[in-house]
Amino acid sequence: MTKIAIVTGSVRPGRKSLEVAHWVQSIASKRSDATFEIVDIADFELPVWDEAVPPSVKPGGEKPHTKAWSDKIAAYDGYVFVVSEYNHSITGALKNALDHLKPELENKAAGFVSYGSVGGARAVEHLRGILSELQVAHVRNSVAM
Repeated sequence: MTKIAIVTGSVRPGRKSLEVAHWVQSIASKRSDATFEIVDIADFELPVWDEAVPPSVKPGGEKPHTKAWSDKIAAYDGYVFVVSEYNHSITGALKNALDHLKPELENKAAGFVSYGSVGGARAVEHLRGILSELQVAHVRNSVAM
């Protein structure tokens, strides 16, 4: 069965990202053709990129936090990113989490649920460019709140 990760996009105290992810999961779980699991980037406590070699050269990295994050993300067939808009873009935490990855995401698909100023639309637009570089296909439509 297809496995989809609902990936939170914020780690700050008081964030809405996890709450929105649970809402997404409640709707998605009504489907019978895939399984949906929340992956909270806060659980991985990723430091600012601290590997000596980029993930395109050495997938999974050397450090335990990179390996754990890589293994978790690689286990999914697709992703729904819960994206909050910070300063007209995605959060630094989400960008950093994605910087730890490359082959784990290649040739997979993503969708978006966004929130914030202008419904988080500008954050989704920035995330689309990042995911394109990581060779992730993304759907045109998104949910904006």
